[in-house]
Amino acid sequence: MITRKSAREIEQMRRAGRVVAEVLALIESELRPGVSTGHLDALAERHIRGAGAIPSFKGYLGGGRYGKGPKAFPASTCISIDSEVVHGIPSPHVMLTEGDTVSIDLGVLFRGFYGDGARTFPVGAIADGPRRLLDVTREAMEKGVEQARQGNRVSDISHAVQCHVESHGFSVVREFVGHGIGAALHEEPQVPNFGEPGRRERLVAGMVLAIEPMVNAGAPDVLLSAEDGWTARTRDGSRSAHFEVCVAVTEGEPWVLGRPRVHDVLHGVGR
Repeated sequence: MITRKSAREIEQMRRAGRVVAEVLALIESELRPGVSTGHLDALAERHIRGAGAIPSFKGYLGGGRYGKGPKAFPASTCISIDSEVVHGIPSPHVMLTEGDTVSIDLGVLFRGFYGDGARTFPVGAIADGPRRLLDVTREAMEKGVEQARQGNRVSDISHAVQCHVESHGFSVVREFVGHGIGAALHEEPQVPNFGEPGRRERLVAGMVLAIEPMVNAGAPDVLLSAEDGWTARTRDGSRSAHFEVCVAVTEGEPWVLGRPRVHDVLHGVGR
């Protein structure tokens, strides 16, 4: 069932989105060669709990498209490096190196509502190819956000993402998709990053969607780790990138929750 959120509920989700944005900015400030992914995860959890929120990934049991681990996810963040697409498990034994690209994905529960977000960062200097992959994935997400308007359909988002990605010679992962979000971390509708326009559910004000393209430099196929049951990697070993924001459909412009709007800036609205 698709739920429409009230203005009060979207405000709570905006606050959750601010916590997610703060954590991503904090992790970005700590990224450097020699830092462990376990250290980054500990920083994230400390900030989330200090903000009065709960890390929603820790203890998540997965299922369906959103993770298939035989055990609950053990960390507050998913940290995936280079050819890892999503759901990488942080570890004090995994160190970042110069030239890596690292995807940080996290969710929080704040006063009964969820926020979810992801970004892929460079570690130190990276080559032009990986940099282009990151830029195109971020741009594709923004193309999808632009389609999150009342009266459009879910597949208008999907088509915008796919067209931008494939026009640059990259491929969209099919196994993992975006989703509705609200009082549950994963709600209907699913939001694929591929498909023909003008199909699927019609968008109406009050819907909140997590738009999250995962893009591979090579083929779209992924493999799930037999070792931990969570980490998804590209089948061909190519790099992958992942960007995600939560977007409220309004009667006007799409609102990325966690980013200030012009109205908020003018009226001093904060967290």
